[in-house]
Amino acid sequence: VLIPGVGKGVNGAKRWIPLGLMNFQPSELMKFAAVIFAASYTVQRQEYLHSFVKGMLPMGIAVALVGGLLMAEPDMGAFVVVALIAFGILFLGGINAKLFGGLILVGLMSGAIMIALSPFRRGRMLAFMDPWQVDNAANKGYQLTHSLMAFGRGEWFGVGLGGSVEKLHYLPEAHTDFIMAVIGEELGFIGVVVMIFLFYWIVRRAFLIGRTALQLDRSFAGLAAKGVAIWIGWQAFINMGVNLGLLPTKGLTLPLVSYGGSGILMNAVAVAMLLRIDYENRILMRGGKL
Repeated sequence: VLIPGVGKGVNGAKRWIPLGLMNFQPSELMKFAAVIFAASYTVQRQEYLHSFVKGMLPMGIAVALVGGLLMAEPDMGAFVVVALIAFGILFLGGINAKLFGGLILVGLMSGAIMIALSPFRRGRMLAFMDPWQVDNAANKGYQLTHSLMAFGRGEWFGVGLGGSVEKLHYLPEAHTDFIMAVIGEELGFIGVVVMIFLFYWIVRRAFLIGRTALQLDRSFAGLAAKGVAIWIGWQAFINMGVNLGLLPTKGLTLPLVSYGGSGILMNAVAVAMLLRIDYENRILMRGGKL
């Protein structure tokens, strides 16, 4: 949080604004704002999407400004999700393939530089590569090792709902960032597969709603629906990858599942918008008017 004296610090990061009943996390609002802004920008700049200066550069500057604020918190995970939403919508809107390829290259290089310049991120990367190494297991690899142990305890069918041991102060952030590990421990491999399928179904439905809206010449609504799919899909993928040890540890929650006021609130707003787009699609397909 940029304003001095306002933000609430947790684990070395200032990402929250205390509002009495809840701590509001601005980065969650920014994800939703990225969907709206990118969809609107893509529709308005449709004729310039093959131009770097008029098409991609303004979006790149906007994302960089937001990224600077998010990295100051620091919150690299939220920055990655915002960038994926913004440029994912731009790609679906028809941006030049060569420009998009160059963008991916720049993004990968920027990520590598940010990791290289931060001792904390370098340590997390090394811990991710070998979490069971003695120094890592008791330090930066602690969360990952206990997450993997939780999955191991769950085996095929889990230890039973509420029976997790790792969530009892062994696995940090078991109710937020590592909720998937607790699901794996309590409901087993079968529960994890069901959870993955549910997210696949939600993302697929969101893309179908977006495609229908585009077929009805509702460009903004279609891209906004697909933006929600990108948001939920990528954030769920990153969270699950972190829990399973396939990606370095990041402070990203599992959408619609993890505990948290701001995250759940903005996820609910996004789903509500998705349902409204689908409702309007159905009215138009029946020959009605909005």
